[in-house]
Amino acid sequence: MVPIHIEGLVFRPGGRTVLDGLSASITPAGVTAVIGPNGAGKSVTLRMIDGVLRPDAGSIRFGDRSPQDVRRAFVFQKPGLIRGTVAQNVALALAPLRLSRSTVSTRVEAALNRVGLGNRARDAARKLSGGEQQRLALARALIVEPELLLLDEPTANLDPGATEAIEEIIAATAQAGTKVLLVSHHLGQVARLATDVLVLSQCRAVEHGPAQSVLTAPRTSEARAYLKGELPWTSFAVAC
Repeated sequence: MVPIHIEGLVFRPGGRTVLDGLSASITPAGVTAVIGPNGAGKSVTLRMIDGVLRPDAGSIRFGDRSPQDVRRAFVFQKPGLIRGTVAQNVALALAPLRLSRSTVSTRVEAALNRVGLGNRARDAARKLSGGEQQRLALARALIVEPELLLLDEPTANLDPGATEAIEEIIAATAQAGTKVLLVSHHLGQVARLATDVLVLSQCRAVEHGPAQSVLTAPRTSEARAYLKGELPWTSFAVAC
């Protein structure tokens, strides 16, 4: 993976400002956590990096590589599953590659084993528990062997056991060399997983640094206020 350079992103859908000159340089390794109050632009930033949304101004560069050449995968807070088995849902990610059935089968098995669902391949995907469905979503993302994995609150509404299982997969994925961008409101999770932390506030990046430094000794008043819980989570939804 290469560094991600975000320069002056502006996004104003329908005249409402969601991003207002956001800039950041994201390292090519480890887990970068993106935190901040609701409405600060965290999820939109991930979608911009993934190419799902286009900014009204500014740019995103992946070093000197074309964005189309960077293999990436996105896991949302609520996984979208098709009617079918666990294996069929994972195999769906490989459909554009036109691989042989045997190759698809081998890769699906490996991906399911990687997330601890190897024995659930023939089960109905929609009958899995919430935590199992999220692990399925991770298997579907990881089967394409992404260089960049984007995660938007992947453990929201999950119980502690399911959250721990997801965090173990995220940590192992980063250790194996995949760059991870994680949006999370759980500061304990950020402390456990993140190499560095990017703080968004008022539709901009206000602080970025090593996780321990940002979480224990933030430099900016915006980051300090958010980490102390002094800001309403929706305070910046209309303040940009």
